[in-house]
Amino acid sequence: MIRQRFILLMATICVAINLCALPRYTMAYDIHLDTQSHYLYVNLNIMFDQPTTDTVTLEMPVWAPGYYMIMDFPKNVSDFKATTDGTTPLTWTKTSKNQWAITQQGRQLQVSYRVYAHEHSVAESRVDNRSAFIAPNGVFMYVKDDKEHRVTTTYHMPSGWNKASTGLKPVGANEGTERTFVAPDFDTLFDSPLLLGNHFTTYFSHEGHDYEFAIETPDGFSESGIIDDFKRMVSTTTRLIGHVPYDNYCVIHLGAGGGGLEHLNSQACYTSGSYRFASHDDYLRHLAFVTHEYFHLYNVKSIRPFELGPFDYSRECYTPLLWVSEGFTCYYECRLLMQAGIVDGDYLLREISSSIRTIEESEGHHHMSLRQSSYDIWLNFFNHSENVISYYDKGPILGLLFDIELRRLTNCQRGLDDLMRLLYNRYYLDLHRGFTEAEFWQAAAEVAGEELTTLRQYVDTTDDIDYDSILTPAGLALDRNTWSLYIINNKVSKEQQKLRKEIIGK
Repeated sequence: MIRQRFILLMATICVAINLCALPRYTMAYDIHLDTQSHYLYVNLNIMFDQPTTDTVTLEMPVWAPGYYMIMDFPKNVSDFKATTDGTTPLTWTKTSKNQWAITQQGRQLQVSYRVYAHEHSVAESRVDNRSAFIAPNGVFMYVKDDKEHRVTTTYHMPSGWNKASTGLKPVGANEGTERTFVAPDFDTLFDSPLLLGNHFTTYFSHEGHDYEFAIETPDGFSESGIIDDFKRMVSTTTRLIGHVPYDNYCVIHLGAGGGGLEHLNSQACYTSGSYRFASHDDYLRHLAFVTHEYFHLYNVKSIRPFELGPFDYSRECYTPLLWVSEGFTCYYECRLLMQAGIVDGDYLLREISSSIRTIEESEGHHHMSLRQSSYDIWLNFFNHSENVISYYDKGPILGLLFDIELRRLTNCQRGLDDLMRLLYNRYYLDLHRGFTEAEFWQAAAEVAGEELTTLRQYVDTTDDIDYDSILTPAGLALDRNTWSLYIINNKVSKEQQKLRKEIIGK
């Protein structure tokens, strides 16, 4: 820990020395859309407090938090130009794949470039004649080593478009085709995607906070009942954590496609293109997806591993704890719906059974530990080969096992909810940082009253899980022919009944 703090101190000193070379400045972006050729035309104006002849290096991210693979966003950048007044060119050169070094002259620096935007991805931008989805990581540049700088962005939408949906609050008149937003820093800007166009929107307040649903393909939305279920889920989550870290929250649902991505006070997800679900199970899958991305605003944005922020957007960000951030969130997407009264305990058992089946029937669980799957996600984001496993599958299994063990060891006085609250309050609210791997296991031991040696073994190694030893005290069992969890009905003690009720409500 001392060495870690020393490294952070020296990095801060180096950044401060580098920034002292530049006078103070303001940053403002103007963005125009080419809906036919799928381009964003980006204009950046930097105004210094005093003239400078120093080199200004601009940097663009190469990945997006939550999407753990190198995207190389600068590959979409072309026609880069730098001038002092819009006409007088400045000398510039690329010093790496995502850095542009400009020899500045005077007080004003104007930069322009265009970004090709034609990807159907929650981590990449798309512009067409119907709408535009803006993923900021692949659009905006910041002055190297100064991500903490305030920035203004103004979007000039095509004629006839009148909506801009995002977690950021607009500045000035919210009329016509122009929208302006201010972000206190680039971490916030990069965490605030936008949907521009004439999409369906609905607004409501709930328990003192404002919400927006922005839907590209709203067929059946009004009849689906999803807003009522969303409110119930939000209320349940608020009771669990005891705190809400946002003023407003924006749900961006895109058209037919795949994938979703969590953000600080918003989420962006592709849908099936309609809310007229073929079955109630299909509806529940969608609602669980929304719940998953919502709970991430706590578990990964607030309750986060130490390595996940502040970010270095120029390279991979390795952490061995994504099984907590993603895996526990998979567990909670089921548990929150159960606690909200939207599903029952059978739903939770069925979903965790599916995860157990996927893991136990794959060759990968003999070769890759849960911890390793977290660390090596940068190699395996879309790798489904037989020598790997996913923390999306084994993580929720450990979520259930953690919940049972914590409750068993404390006679149902504490559970996984208490561990999540402890991490949130101690590291996010009090210390304003993430937790290390050692601190996670220390916090778990604090809740449990002892070291969780066996559970750590199941995380750190490929050893087979002894399901019976953990499930039986909770009045549950596992059918190894189908890898399905079920309730033990015969000869169950009062202690087993009590623990089972805490886990599945019956």
